[in-house]
Amino acid sequence: MCGICGYYSFKKEISSKNILEMNKAIKHRGPDDEGFWLSDSFPGKSFSGDDSTQKIKEIFPVLKDEKSKLALGFRRLSILDLSENGHQPMLSDDEKITITFNGEIYNFKKIRKELENLGYQFKSSSDTEVILKSYQEWGNEMFARFDGMFAIALADLDKKIIILARDRIGLKPLFYYKNQDIILWASEIKSLLKNANLKPEINWQGVYTNFLFQTTLAPETCFKDIFSLEPASFMTLDLSDFTTKKEFYWNFPDQKDDISENEAVAKIDELLSESVKNQLYADVPVASMMSGGIDSTLITSKSKPYKNDINAFTIAYPFSEDELKNASLVAETIDISHHIKKVSDDEILNQLKENIQHFEEPYSSLEVLMNAAEYAKDLGFKVVLSGNGADELFAGYSHSLKLNKWILMKNFNFLRNFIWTKDQFSSKVKNYFSQDFVFDFFRQSQVGMKPLQAKKVFRKEIYSEINSDLKEYHMSEKKNYNGLFEYDMKYSLSSHHVFRDDLSAMKYGVEFRYPYLSNDLIDYVSSLPENFRFNGIQNKPLLRKVAASYLPSEVLNMPKRGFSFPLAYFIKNEKKIQDFIIQNLERLKKRNFFNNEIIDDWWKNQSDAYDYVKIWQLVTFELWYQKYFENQ
Repeated sequence: MCGICGYYSFKKEISSKNILEMNKAIKHRGPDDEGFWLSDSFPGKSFSGDDSTQKIKEIFPVLKDEKSKLALGFRRLSILDLSENGHQPMLSDDEKITITFNGEIYNFKKIRKELENLGYQFKSSSDTEVILKSYQEWGNEMFARFDGMFAIALADLDKKIIILARDRIGLKPLFYYKNQDIILWASEIKSLLKNANLKPEINWQGVYTNFLFQTTLAPETCFKDIFSLEPASFMTLDLSDFTTKKEFYWNFPDQKDDISENEAVAKIDELLSESVKNQLYADVPVASMMSGGIDSTLITSKSKPYKNDINAFTIAYPFSEDELKNASLVAETIDISHHIKKVSDDEILNQLKENIQHFEEPYSSLEVLMNAAEYAKDLGFKVVLSGNGADELFAGYSHSLKLNKWILMKNFNFLRNFIWTKDQFSSKVKNYFSQDFVFDFFRQSQVGMKPLQAKKVFRKEIYSEINSDLKEYHMSEKKNYNGLFEYDMKYSLSSHHVFRDDLSAMKYGVEFRYPYLSNDLIDYVSSLPENFRFNGIQNKPLLRKVAASYLPSEVLNMPKRGFSFPLAYFIKNEKKIQDFIIQNLERLKKRNFFNNEIIDDWWKNQSDAYDYVKIWQLVTFELWYQKYFENQ
């Protein structure tokens, strides 16, 4: 787990102060080491930085003020091969290929053995070197072989290309900006903004999708001309003519029907165990994060046979007593060390502005995982196993249980044409009967503004720039659970949850890993018959059958509730947060982006949780704007 950044200036050399500042902006991602590589042609030259280890500084000069067209920057969080042999940017033996890599390749030992049988020799025990030699052997076909999470930037001077690539689920972020003169890339947008060639501008299309989906739908971001490289894709830049080409290397497999449900449960059990085993491998301490629900407690239980001294920790809030009780029960049942951190309301509120602004877009809630990452760091754990991904993979969300009703009610969508009244109830009914596609049903399930609400709150001149039909984001016309599954995996998981996980964890130099999201498990589960995976009655029916062999009944029978913050409660009851909201709404109203009358109306008339979310989205927009447009 690390941070990467870089640029290629097509027309002229630029100062290395750009790569120094870009790398500095993501120092939190890699406090253990840093490195640079600059080139105009073959060969390039490696440099150390102020934060490099002493041994690296003895090998490479410290980068000060150089000029070049091509530059790679790297921040290291040492997880595998803690020696200087794992230093990046890493060069091939002939120095024609240079790579920076953020993430983990869990099957790198298997791939390394295959490469050794082909005659390759290795200088380190890192997965980075395995990627480098995989490229030499298989080229771009290597990406489909990797089971793990990765964002890769690779410069091939012999072929005169740069390749940017991302793992199949998008567990590791990679953003880029390109105009006619330069291309920039980085693990976080805040790094891109430190390059002198980029001036931030608002992308209202991205803001619109953010308000509707509680995240900005990839490849868009809330910044104009800054894009998120899509999961399971790689982009090739030709250094000669500055053209780019994007290709996808994976998609969901076809469904297979020649299997029984009992066989499916047994196979999932086996694949999950294998994934847990692979993801426990590290040269630093590993812990499991338990919220108390099925997903995280099952991962913890499955870890014990492979790592007897596995530790678990739980972040306890005043509103999460049931989760804490169940997490403690599982820890006692399997006899592992269990650390508990009780976080008070004041602790959340005291870090409020800083934590919100660390995210690079508005948000509809308060993120609690930063507390988990900070606590893991305090305990000395660099690697944390997470249960994230199970809800998307196994139909765990409550909105999936409403799918069958929507399929039936969709037949009455014509009724929206006969709703003339404009009161709040009529608007809700009209919105419900405006869900023509599974994409619309997925949108409706997200905790954010509804399309009619967003239309009202934007000023007309800004809303006129927005393409509100969103057809470009549609993936599938499947009108069943398989269609919803694809949206949950791409937009709920890739664009939202793991993106925020990454920012939360890396703020404190911690790596989250996701055993539910191994290649084999995703491929297997997504190929199973729909009626195994989804029954419309109970969430996660298949995973529950697996978990029954490992978890107490109290955990299995606990009602589904997300690991999230009770935003509405705090807005209603905390004077401190009310004052905070009013202060930021007043600043927002002066910017003339939104309809001030609607803002005032929303603040004065709040009746349910969704009303508080709308307000919070506007507040976090204001905080985002302050951070990335006023303070640059």
